[in-house]
Amino acid sequence: MGQLRGNVRYRFRSDDHDVNIVIEGDAGWVKRHVADLGLEGVGWTMPVGTAVQASNLSKVSQERQNAGVDIEMDDAPESGKPLDMGPTPDPGRIPVVRRPIGELDLNAKLSEAGLEPAEKPDIFELMEIMDDMDPPRPVAGATSVDPMAEAWLRELLQLVVRDHGISGLSTEAIEEIASAKLGGREGTTLDVWLQSLFTAGKLVKIHGGDTVGWGPSPRWLAGRF
Repeated sequence: MGQLRGNVRYRFRSDDHDVNIVIEGDAGWVKRHVADLGLEGVGWTMPVGTAVQASNLSKVSQERQNAGVDIEMDDAPESGKPLDMGPTPDPGRIPVVRRPIGELDLNAKLSEAGLEPAEKPDIFELMEIMDDMDPPRPVAGATSVDPMAEAWLRELLQLVVRDHGISGLSTEAIEEIASAKLGGREGTTLDVWLQSLFTAGKLVKIHGGDTVGWGPSPRWLAGRF
């Protein structure tokens, strides 16, 4: 078995005598049983796994490793504390940050990181952009009740999500910006239509305060729905 250490598996098979022997365990233990069975010189032995060599060992573990003692998690007695408690904690390496509640300026931190906070798009600006757009291609699919209105809604939500970083728009905002392009839907009629798109998995519903918002599902926004 050579100089194998740790867990190993010995296997011997003889098809002529219908014999199949598998012994698995610590290398020394397996070697003794192979010798007791008179199987030395036949079969083969292989390691079951490769032991992981730990880094950043404490002084106790380093001394045990240098002495040739295997470091295992079960070395510690069940009723006592572990033999190796790891490196001594150093509280001085943990930075302490204190600030009064409410004084964290998120916008300033975003600017320091080179990021810009999301800005709520202007309703009139979105109306002008939608008016200047070329008519989109109608949505294809048997689940679409109004393919052209759905295509315009997707253009609007794509605009606010990708260009302004906003997750969605309220029902009122959608009505004000694009009611004419959504088949003239207003009020309850618009809300019922948006609800049907939500039920179909094309929109996500955003609850906030006294209003309900609508955002696009990623697959629908990408035109794969």
